Amino acid sequence: MVVVVASMSGEDGALVSGPDIITRGLVYVKESEGLMEELRQVALNAILDVDARYATDWSAIKQSIKGDLSNYLYKKTRRSPMILPVIMEV
Repeated sequence: MVVVVASMSGEDGALVSGPDIITRGLVYVKESEGLMEELRQVALNAILDVDARYATDWSAIKQSIKGDLSNYLYKKTRRSPMILPVIMEV
């Protein structure tokens, strides 16, 4: 399982903090710090690539994160973990 946690502004959809990546059962984090940083960058790009008119459409942002991470993880690890994006509106 992979959990992506990000805090975003409710007014304009700006990223306040994160995204933070939490994994359980996918890889051993201490041995895969490079992969964890790559996952964080993929999630950040997915958030930033969402069109400005969908900046506060949380479901569109979650789908973008889930799709991009799923494709990336399958290419890198040949695994398809459950991906759970969590967006906190501040």
